Amino acid sequence: MPVAYRRARQILFIYRTFIDHNTNRFKVQTPTAVAVQEVSPWDIALCVTGTLISCENALVIAILFYTPTLRAPMFILIGSLAVADLLAGLGLILNFVFNYLIDKSLEFLTLLSVGLLISAFSASVFNILAITVDRYLSLYNALTYHTERTVTFTYMMVVFIWVSCLTLGLLPALGWNCLRDETTCSICRPVTKNNAVALAITFLLVFALMMQLYLQICKIAFRHAQQIAVQHQFLAISTTKGVSTLSAILCAFGACWLPFAMYSIVADSSYPIIYTYATVLPATCCSVINPVIYAFRNPDIQKSLWMACCGCVPSNLSLRPRTSSDV
Repeated sequence: MPVAYRRARQILFIYRTFIDHNTNRFKVQTPTAVAVQEVSPWDIALCVTGTLISCENALVIAILFYTPTLRAPMFILIGSLAVADLLAGLGLILNFVFNYLIDKSLEFLTLLSVGLLISAFSASVFNILAITVDRYLSLYNALTYHTERTVTFTYMMVVFIWVSCLTLGLLPALGWNCLRDETTCSICRPVTKNNAVALAITFLLVFALMMQLYLQICKIAFRHAQQIAVQHQFLAISTTKGVSTLSAILCAFGACWLPFAMYSIVADSSYPIIYTYATVLPATCCSVINPVIYAFRNPDIQKSLWMACCGCVPSNLSLRPRTSSDV
């Protein structure tokens, strides 16, 4: 009996060993759960902002494209600004997709996303400057503004802006990035700290030039307002509206972009990323405001928008001839 008992215990031990071995083997072969990356609410906010930017500016582009009468120089610049902001919105959406839905180790996609954002936002800033220059010339050379030379000059400005901004966007792909040396990164990877500082200083120069042009426009507008007779009161109202519009432009432009520009100069990749988000988000909001300031306030664009949506024009909508100060 003891011999049989020992034999039974040996068989039971061998059976348990076999079961444990196969169980461990099966556990090893079972695939582990894939870690899900947590989505940052800041990235969601940027993606939503990009979607809003894209919808707004796509509407502006559609109105300008399907309305043959909107071909004046100011509408050319508005269209160029809308294209820049549309690309900026698409860039924000693509950046979200590349970060959370596609392998982040693909350097090509990172450089593509950053290059698109640099080109688009740079073009947006320079188009705002071009519109400011156009407003100044429309008041300074009021008699010769509506000529073929002005149209040619406008197209030259648009071409120069886009060539310059596309070149800036290609710089990261041409090697001007910090992918090989993370210590040289700016607050916006993979842009290097030196490049970010250069872009920020360029923005500050653009803003200073816009302020100077704004002061000159104010002087000209106030001088015109004093010289215009009572029978030309319409022109005085139009000039005053142009000055108030430009004031709104500068306030919105500075409030949106100055925090990001100043932070880009003083900070680098070692700073908390929440500060970067807190300055980037207001900067992107400038592209949300631009269609409202430049396009939807214009009577001609309002008329085309009402015609496209309702097939009629409200009786209270001003149908006076457009002037160069309406934007």
